Amino acid sequence: MSERDDLPKHLELIQDVVERHARTSFVLKGWTVTLVAAVFLLATRGADPVVAMAAGLLPAVTFWGLDAYYLRQERMYRALYDHVRKAQQDPNDRFSLDARSFNGAVPGWLGTLRAPAVIWFHSAVLGVVIVALAFFSLKAADAP
Repeated sequence: MSERDDLPKHLELIQDVVERHARTSFVLKGWTVTLVAAVFLLATRGADPVVAMAAGLLPAVTFWGLDAYYLRQERMYRALYDHVRKAQQDPNDRFSLDARSFNGAVPGWLGTLRAPAVIWFHSAVLGVVIVALAFFSLKAADAP
């Protein structure tokens, strides 16, 4: 069996990794909404609202960073996929799933934080948390 005969299987393995990263990104977005909603519930159900909403910043920012990390990994594996698809395979490196050599081919983590797939969702969540924090802070200041 020649190395070009192995190409579809190698591409399939890489595509599986890409899909897993995309699925993880989707799950992270779900957890972001869930945890921020739980913080809102705490803020309205007796916990100190300002502290609860300030704590809501933690999952919002943390999951934004994690989502950017997984999007960057996904992009690196897409670059690996494209490379394997186009290049002549090295027989000693068949079925490699090492995407580190494409580290410079995709934007860095900080650049990925600003990618449209990440920034729109997470900045909206963060905006809601900040508005709620301001609302609860003002409400707490008005309380007797």
